[in-house]
Amino acid sequence: MWLKDKNSLNESAGKRFGRLLAQDGILMIPGAHNALAALLAKDAGFNALYLSGGALSASMGLADLGIMTMEELCAAARVIVRSSDLPLLVDGDTGYGESMNVMRLVRELEQAGAAAVHIEDQVLPKKCGHLSGKILVPAEEMTRKVKAAVSARRDLKIIARTDALAVEGMDGLIDRCRCYLDAGADAIFPEALTSEALFQEVAEKLDCPLLANMTEFGQSPHLTAAQLEQYGYKMVIWPVSSLRIAARAMELFYRQLAEDEDAQQQLDRMLTRKRLYELLEYDHYQHLDATLAGHK
Repeated sequence: MWLKDKNSLNESAGKRFGRLLAQDGILMIPGAHNALAALLAKDAGFNALYLSGGALSASMGLADLGIMTMEELCAAARVIVRSSDLPLLVDGDTGYGESMNVMRLVRELEQAGAAAVHIEDQVLPKKCGHLSGKILVPAEEMTRKVKAAVSARRDLKIIARTDALAVEGMDGLIDRCRCYLDAGADAIFPEALTSEALFQEVAEKLDCPLLANMTEFGQSPHLTAAQLEQYGYKMVIWPVSSLRIAARAMELFYRQLAEDEDAQQQLDRMLTRKRLYELLEYDHYQHLDATLAGHK
């Protein structure tokens, strides 16, 4: 809660994220598409969060095709960090342009309080990594972007995402990842691996922190955090899961409301006022207000 927790004032988010990565085990990073989702994830015990470009775009009523602006992304990151005070990994898409745009993105995200960003090697308009028809920029161009990101950051962790498997095969993926690591990337995100064996092969061929994407309805098989840790992965994200859960619940609510013309039959499916106020620390705000006004 932003009026009580001073962790973010004492240590940068990037350094806090680095400490989490240095610990034993795999770091589980659920997606949080807004501040309330972030508070719920924190309350469940998670130590880091992920802001998905796809989830954020969907919450804005936009397709995940690079339509959302950098300013919209940074504004959402700032609100999530402010509300949760957890290290936030942000989906930076293609960097919102060329090398200088990437540098600005890094600076803006760091000022917003983000802990890490991943940037991908697709051309614009980019596509969800689990769709067909992706086109990659040359490896040299992506390498320049990684170098630019590293040169612009203070403590922000830079993760290089590659969509090369579907376009250039495993050899191309590994070659690109090694270029990105040589350019200074802190970790690698191999997107849309299509089998358990491929997850293992990437981990065997790359000696670096790896991020796995366990999105639903995509090309990758379902693997647990424990399995991924065993294969050598250091991070796992569930990027759009919370949005899908929330959207399905709202869809059912609106349909039932249209039929019943009354919401009372759905009270057992709602977060209560008491629980919502607990998450928002409503009583603390009231106490603080009374204290500042001299009404203890």
